[in-house]
Amino acid sequence: MDIRKATISDLTEMQQLYIETIQSVCKNDYNTAQIEAWISGVKNTERWTAVIETQFVLLAMIKNKIAGFGTLKDGNYIDFFYIHKDFQRQGIADKMLNELEIEAKKHHSKIITSDISITAKPFFEKKGFVVKAEQKNIRLDVELINFKMEKEL
Repeated sequence: MDIRKATISDLTEMQQLYIETIQSVCKNDYNTAQIEAWISGVKNTERWTAVIETQFVLLAMIKNKIAGFGTLKDGNYIDFFYIHKDFQRQGIADKMLNELEIEAKKHHSKIITSDISITAKPFFEKKGFVVKAEQKNIRLDVELINFKMEKEL
């Protein structure tokens, strides 16, 4: 596995990974309407382009395929963190999170935060993140629950 920074040419593959991972990996924690509302964000091309242009975006690459990606916004907020449905439980998330934490420390951040899905919450708890609040978000008139979590670096 190689880790490299993303470029705008990676955007389409990242968006496909985002959709497929949510549809597959999160289906036990979110219903069909919630998943459809969640993945609807992929249509916001301006937001996705801004992520690539303004955030620290890392890709985990296996045989020239994106196996996962994570982004760090403002040096201390994990905005996106997704591991491909076919590459779950292979240590990729561990490596990606470690690299994002290293980058956060370069920004002299003392705390790293994120809004974490029900599905990803156990992983982040194992990595030292603690829940600060349960959040109920409304997207396309559908309620999505996630958790404001943080970790001291």
